[in-house]
Amino acid sequence: MDKIKILIVEDDKDWRRGLSSFLSAESDLEVVSQAENREEAMLAISTVEIDVVLMDILLANSIEGIEITAEMSQQYGARIIMLTSLEEKEMMFSAFRAGALDYIIKSDFEKIPDCIRSAYQNQSPINAQAAEQIREEFKRLKKLEQEYKVKEMRALITPAELEILNLIYQGKTQTQISETLVVSIRTVKNHVSNILRKLELTSSKEAAEKAKEMGLF
Repeated sequence: MDKIKILIVEDDKDWRRGLSSFLSAESDLEVVSQAENREEAMLAISTVEIDVVLMDILLANSIEGIEITAEMSQQYGARIIMLTSLEEKEMMFSAFRAGALDYIIKSDFEKIPDCIRSAYQNQSPINAQAAEQIREEFKRLKKLEQEYKVKEMRALITPAELEILNLIYQGKTQTQISETLVVSIRTVKNHVSNILRKLELTSSKEAAEKAKEMGLF
């Protein structure tokens, strides 16, 4: 049976040596190359047959591992698993954007062999810890997006227009709105026209529902 050929990119010699010994105990895995910096890593991927790369994010006290991951992914289509002590969400996102297939915290090293096998078969599920971090980040980004949209809409719609949208949402006709606000029908029509133009909509009811969904009233 052919073994899965592994490249370890890690600048901590003790960790690299220990990881290599740990993986070598697996009958289907073989560490065929090791590197501690960009030059050695790129030389290895270009000259040695590699199936899976284990990449430390921090190399020489910088996040060079992410840059190398992007380069390897683009040039060689490498299957790369990030190994790191960092659990920061932004770091995880950067790793996946660069082309990493998985992201493993070093303290979970016992999971590495199975992650390698999954990556080799192009079946890498994101590990539970990274997946949870990603879900939380998506929630945060979704909330920020919603807050931005609300702020943007508040900047577009005047208080008088918002009041009319509220009355439209309540089901009132333009005549009833003019009576409630003590303004002319023409004024109400002008406000509605301005609202639809600003929101790029064709229905005042749709505009009112959108304002309600965004919590503007």
